[in-house]
Amino acid sequence: MSQQTLAPETHSSTHPVRTGARWVLQILLAALFIFSGVVKLIGDPEQVEGFEELGWGQWFRYFIGALELAGGIGLLIPVLAALAALGLAAIMVGAIFVHLADEAHAYFAVVPLACALLLAVVAWATRHRAPRSVQRYLPR
Repeated sequence: MSQQTLAPETHSSTHPVRTGARWVLQILLAALFIFSGVVKLIGDPEQVEGFEELGWGQWFRYFIGALELAGGIGLLIPVLAALAALGLAAIMVGAIFVHLADEAHAYFAVVPLACALLLAVVAWATRHRAPRSVQRYLPR
């Protein structure tokens, strides 16, 4: 691969406060999703019960847990952050629909909605650091 394909765009006008705020947001979201993924993967009884109620089997808990763990780690890697944020946002959209389907707990949809919005901000703010071959799929 050529260096040009992998080289992220640089923006000399990026303000240090904005960069710091973005990193704080990425680190907090990464911690949230790494924790959430690990909790699912180790078989927390509340998670096991919740996924059992969904009726999709425990394989889905492992699948979502692995995606959350990988996405959380990806948020900390500059060239992967935008893609990780988009992937995690997609999971959060699914979580919104799952919560809305349960009328008794529909208000819980606010949490994945807030996460999805914050992840969209991260995806947009880090889109220039992704490899050029991926940038066309990211928000502009």
